[in-house]
Order: sequence, then C-alpha cells, then structure tokens
Amino acid sequence: MSKLADNLNTILQRIKELSELNQTSVRLIAISKTKPVEDIIELYHAGQRYFGENYVDELEKKSNDNLILTQCSDIRWHFVGHLQSNKINRILTRVPNLDCIQTIDSIELADRLNNNLQKQSKTLNILIQINTSNEQQKSGIEQKDFLSLYEHIKLNCKQLICQGLMTIGSLDNVNTEDESDFQVLIQCRKELCDKYNLSINDIELSMGMSNDYERAIQVGSTIVRVGSLIFGVRH
Repeated sequence: MSKLADNLNTILQRIKELSELNQTSVRLIAISKTKPVEDIIELYHAGQRYFGENYVDELEKKSNDNLILTQCSDIRWHFVGHLQSNKINRILTRVPNLDCIQTIDSIELADRLNNNLQKQSKTLNILIQINTSNEQQKSGIEQKDFLSLYEHIKLNCKQLICQGLMTIGSLDNVNTEDESDFQVLIQCRKELCDKYNLSINDIELSMGMSNDYERAIQVGSTIVRVGSLIFGVRH
C-alpha cells in the first residue's frame, strides 16, 4: 500500500472509531490544495471520493484534468475557500462534479449563486460559513446574522440546498485544546433547529481540520476537512 493510501486509511479508521462512539456519520473531505493531480487519483483509487479545494483557479484546472475526467468519474468536489463574486460563473460552469460550496456567508453571494444556477436549471448543495471566532481576517457571517441568511436562502434561493453550517477554527487555536469555535457552531445549529423545528441530524456541521478533526468529531462534527495528514505538509 502506498504512503498516501496508508495515511488515508489511518484517518478513516480513526474517524470510524470516533463516529461509532458518538453514533454519528462523519464524511471526510480530502483537502488537495497545492497537491498534484496524481495524488488525487491515487487516493481516488484507494476509495476516497470527496476532495476539497480553496481556490477556484486550482479547482477548475484539476477538475478538468484529462486524467481526472477519465479515471475519476464519480469524484465529488467541495469548494472550501472564500468565493469571490466575479468567479461564480466559472465555478458553476467550468467545474465538473461540483458537489458543494461550503463557504456561503452573505445574502449577496447567495443571490448571485442562485440567479446563476436558475439560468442553468441546476441546484447546488451549500453550507453557511460562520465566523465563530470573530477574526477580521477570516471569512464567514457573524453568529448574530446567520439565521437571517438561512431564512433568506430558504425563502428566496430555491436553487440552493442548504445542508448545514461550516466554520474554520480560530487561527490562534491551531495547537491548543480550545473548542470554543466548535461550541459556537454547535450552538448555532441548536438555534437553527429550534427556530425551524428541524432535527439536529438534518443539519451538517463542517468543522475540524488536520490539527483538530478528532476533537471536532468528539463534539459533533459530521464533515471534517483533512489535508496535510493525508497528503503531507504543503510547501
């Protein structure tokens, strides 16, 4: 077994152990930012289907690579970076197998996406990104405003399928045991479910990366975004 496949299986085994303890289903998004297409194909053949990218240019290039198109027919791409309005048309028309945009953080962005999808008679899975640490350098809607964004999407954006909530942990907490960002997202899910009479199981929580995915699962994450632990460090 290759090193990459070995890394993948180690992560999947750990996810399985933790999710069984929690009695939850957890999905792994392999974050392939800056990594070559060959690595993605290798992991695809090892069984991984969901991959995430941070930049539209890189996602467009990789998703259209001839080897990906011919060898990875049911690959599923998640966009996990900040989406600029001027790149909406590109991501929607030039990325085959786009499964989800995890970073919707404003009414304007939701409307533009929805209008573009409407013209194509398509729907798309999304998550609402919340800035749980209130860091100015980070994208995401403020906690106090996320319910109004959810309501706007629910009422006005019929092409968007809002599957849940997403956060990027505090940049200061990378190597600490601080779970405050996770707890904020969990509280947001509770508010959302209480207001709309939803089951907690119906709302995905995308939180946890290479440094903290285990703790994220332990407190309730259903999607983890792991890059360097699978692919190795980025240069």
